[in-house]
Amino acid sequence: QVQLVESGGGLVQPGDSLRLSCAASGRTFNINTMGWFRQAPGKEREFVAGIRWSGGPTPYADSVKGRFTISRDNGKKTVYLQMNSLKSADTAVYYCAGTSYLAILTTVNAYDYWGQGTQVTVSS
Repeated sequence: QVQLVESGGGLVQPGDSLRLSCAASGRTFNINTMGWFRQAPGKEREFVAGIRWSGGPTPYADSVKGRFTISRDNGKKTVYLQMNSLKSADTAVYYCAGTSYLAILTTVNAYDYWGQGTQVTVSS
């Protein structure tokens, strides 16, 4: 089994920054690619960013390009999402996910493993 545990969410003001972490444990050799998704109330879960453990391009959703940065620490089996210049539209539950696919896919169904989510609220 694979366990993904997110942390780092919270309540911040517009323009602030947050860094989310996702620690992977268990049979992580099954996972080649990690992704961050988010789901706002009443909306579908959407792709935010993705990264391979082996490196390479890191695609982002258009809505977060230039503000969010995904990174990884292979030794710690941890993926991060640095979020800067946060907006109220970024308010959502953020999930990390893992897949055996080598391609960084943006669809929810491509990912086999999911964390429990961490709430990010951006409000003044």
